[in-house]
Amino acid sequence: MNIHDIIKKVNNREAFTQQEVVSMLEINPRSREAAVLMGESSRISRELTGNTAEVHGQFALNLAPCPVNCRFCAFAAKYGIFKEPKELTVQECTEYALGFDNSEENAAVFLMTTANYDFGKFIEISSEVRKVLRPETLMIANVGDMTPEQAKRMKDAGFNGTYHAIRMGEGDKTNAPVKNRLKTIRAFQDAGLIVGTCVEPIGPEHTNEEIAEKILLAASFDPAFSGAMRRITIPGSDLEQYGMISELRLAQIVAVTRIATPMTVLGNCTHEPNVMGAMAGANLFWAEVGGNPRDTKEKTEENRGVSVADCAKLLSEAEWQVAKHPSAYYNKTHGKLAEI
Repeated sequence: MNIHDIIKKVNNREAFTQQEVVSMLEINPRSREAAVLMGESSRISRELTGNTAEVHGQFALNLAPCPVNCRFCAFAAKYGIFKEPKELTVQECTEYALGFDNSEENAAVFLMTTANYDFGKFIEISSEVRKVLRPETLMIANVGDMTPEQAKRMKDAGFNGTYHAIRMGEGDKTNAPVKNRLKTIRAFQDAGLIVGTCVEPIGPEHTNEEIAEKILLAASFDPAFSGAMRRITIPGSDLEQYGMISELRLAQIVAVTRIATPMTVLGNCTHEPNVMGAMAGANLFWAEVGGNPRDTKEKTEENRGVSVADCAKLLSEAEWQVAKHPSAYYNKTHGKLAEI
């Protein structure tokens, strides 16, 4: 499949097959064709959003050894990076949330926990956070797998949406079966929560076929956003031997994801924030404080985490206008994941 065929299918709004997505991923990221792909992705993202990008802020309610033991995660109990559980108080959580909410360039506030965080406490603290946020602010959850009943309680607590992904190597490099992840996405959607997702975390060992499969799976449930994230190496982890993909390769995957995802999906993320990704069609960055699964520091704002202002600056370097209103990506009505 050549670049002209790809652009023709995009203009006709035709769906791409998995093999066609693979063929786009096979293009040398340093080639002219890859540059055209990135330019086409950027055009789509900018036209869909009126050249408006978003910054979402995320903080972690806790920092603890996690029994799901995702091999790419600093929280994995098996690595012993964080030996003792630490949890934020209600006051600390509300201070973090207000720090984001008081920034005019923050479009949503994400609350993240490890998979073993007590659900009752999560609802209790989330409800308190919701009270201090502006009524129009969107509150989003980044949590482990949930039951339909738990999803409904999250909705009642004031959440507008969630982040949930079928990660690379799910069920093999993690203790989370793919079926459970899919059931959770379905439960969130049935409860009225909008789901955002991403193809992540991508490493050099992942084949184009694996990446293409995840791109189309993410697209299949019409999320608030899709996109791509590279795996950040955790020192001493099982996956350290493979290293990391380059930002250029990541930008190519971001572009392919945008091209292969339906136009009903406005958002196209990349992580961690970088100008090259923004040039390739990424219109969503995350600012992070507190615990971070890609960081060995307790407070990621002292290391890998990027602030709202810095995210906005990076996006502006790629000539995006940064939204100063609640997320348009999560403010949508869409279809649902097919029956499992």
